[in-house]
Amino acid sequence: MSDPRTVFPKPLPSTWGPGVGLGLGGLLGAWGLFHPWLLLLVPFLLPLLRLPFALGLVVVLLRGCLFPVPEPPYGTRLEGVFTLHQDTILWQGHRLWVQHYPGLEDGRYRLRGYLAPPQGKRNPGGFDQRTWLLSRGIKGVFHVERAEPLAPLPDPRAPFRARLAQGLSTPALEVLEGLVLGDKRGLEDTYAQFQKAGLAHLLALSGLHVGFLVASLVFLLTPLGRWRYLLALLALPFYLWLAGPSPSLVRASLMAGLSLLGLFLGLGAAGVLQALGLALFLQLLWWPESLLSLSFQLSHLAVAGITLLLPALPQPQGARGYLAGALLTSLAAQVPLVPLLLHRFGFLPLLSPLSNLLALPLVSLLVPLGFLKLFLGGLLAPLLEPLARALLLLAQAASHGPLLSWGEISPVGFALYYLGLFPLALALHRHLPWRKAFLLSSLPLLASLLAAWPKPLDLFALDVGQGDALLARLGGAAVLVDGGRPEQGEKVVRALRALGVVALEVLVATHPDADHYGGLLKVAEEVPIGLALLSPAFPRDHPLVRTLEARGVPLLFPGAGTRLQVGRGNLEVLWPPHLSGDADEDGLVLLLDFGRARALLLADVPQRVERRLAVEGVDVLKVSHHGSRTGTDEDLLERIRSQVALIGVGRNPHGHPHPEVLERLARRGIRVYRTDQHGAVRVLFGYAW
Repeated sequence: MSDPRTVFPKPLPSTWGPGVGLGLGGLLGAWGLFHPWLLLLVPFLLPLLRLPFALGLVVVLLRGCLFPVPEPPYGTRLEGVFTLHQDTILWQGHRLWVQHYPGLEDGRYRLRGYLAPPQGKRNPGGFDQRTWLLSRGIKGVFHVERAEPLAPLPDPRAPFRARLAQGLSTPALEVLEGLVLGDKRGLEDTYAQFQKAGLAHLLALSGLHVGFLVASLVFLLTPLGRWRYLLALLALPFYLWLAGPSPSLVRASLMAGLSLLGLFLGLGAAGVLQALGLALFLQLLWWPESLLSLSFQLSHLAVAGITLLLPALPQPQGARGYLAGALLTSLAAQVPLVPLLLHRFGFLPLLSPLSNLLALPLVSLLVPLGFLKLFLGGLLAPLLEPLARALLLLAQAASHGPLLSWGEISPVGFALYYLGLFPLALALHRHLPWRKAFLLSSLPLLASLLAAWPKPLDLFALDVGQGDALLARLGGAAVLVDGGRPEQGEKVVRALRALGVVALEVLVATHPDADHYGGLLKVAEEVPIGLALLSPAFPRDHPLVRTLEARGVPLLFPGAGTRLQVGRGNLEVLWPPHLSGDADEDGLVLLLDFGRARALLLADVPQRVERRLAVEGVDVLKVSHHGSRTGTDEDLLERIRSQVALIGVGRNPHGHPHPEVLERLARRGIRVYRTDQHGAVRVLFGYAW
């Protein structure tokens, strides 16, 4: 007799449904618009998916090729009266993003400024404005120099928002606006807590919100029989108009609409996988660039995970079944998202399934009741206030849970993750024995471990505007030198996460100027630090000193001659030998030895200090004082014979970097990289094995 525990593989399905074929074809067609080499996969997929796949591929490709997003004439100066709606205007067939500080409310304005292309990602882990705007069909940024308001723009949704606010405290209202309308503008610090708790998806309108809303309407309208499905269907366009057509909400509304239409016509609800494929195809047909939207990617991947993985997982009965089902649903949704979440946010909350299990009952009440409050006003406030407060408390508590930290993931890393996941998914559905599945999954895991083995030896000049922030990785150990102004701290933290730096062996503040130490206040709050080196010019009651002491970070105020071994390299302090009383002159001058190369970091010291530095033969120079004419001495350049010069600089009224400094560097054939022109700059010296 055979072992009753033996698993016999099921045959793979020979054909796919038309909805899945259309969706996958449209997906490959949309990707092909940005990466044409992906179209080489067509001969391998066409025999499996056949006509629907080919139709979806061709239609979306033609849509993108025949009707691309037009590119406006960059550099053009504009002046005139424009209608501003959601930070965009229309001009000669172009949608333009309006950039103005502070932001402008919707309305009619007389605007003057110039057109420029959107900026790409300026730092590791930074905001990619170009991709974000392209996902919205925008290729131009209108930099407004002068804005004269003429008239406000009527908002027909204002009465609904006013009724939602009636009777609620500000914190509760902010949560309700996020849950019901997807409006996160008022959350600020609270949103970061939702992210660290793994609950941020609750504030991005998607299938969860549409599902609660539709289920509530269908239940309340039960006496109307089949007509309740039609009324619930008609509520979806209203919700899209009220909350705005975000990609995740459009996807959820399309899927819900297909099922409600089928139920109204007596055909039954659409299969989830088929509805997902059709929604994917329709969204890409309408706007192929929506593929670039993070909301689009997260929404479709989460539903795909639930649809493909959850039915194969065990489902206990009774109360245990409800709890297990909620946990398994959260896990099934999270599994396909892991690399994307780590890539975009740098961390993954490990308690996310548990926090979602606790939040689900609250959200199931807040969403439909919040929707009713849009019509009933303050009547429901006494009920919604404690529920919203409870969700806030849950997010605050769960935000202190453990996080899995990671850096940015390469395309190869994404491929290895899904290649490792695929055999396990096949085994879960009994298409493959578990022993073979684990063996096949171990190969991508082994490849990823081998790829992460060599540790980089490199130096980053991060783009923090008019200021300095340099990160040195010395074979598994990291040193951060300065952090820009205080408002740049979050950028620096995101860059550290994106580069996989979970802790700093050494943090250095070269001198107490705000454009050098300010961002380190945020870094000290977010990142573990082994040792802090501060210029002796820092007073002992300085805010940075107090912050580091409160975090229990050992402090050292070194002088010339201090040497530290860090990872596979060394850090040496060359200056100051004593205090002069001038903050710039008392700045820490550092020599970083990477083993294969050396870098000299000059802080803001003047030329008279540079002449006294006992250093020769340096590969990389961090130019003093953002390229000020008071630094970068000719004698120093002659002695160090650098190949590369780094300048941390942004828009400024000081004329940095000074033309004389740039000319000195050019005469010696030194390659100059400026953060205002190049964004973050990486100098790679090799790898440590």
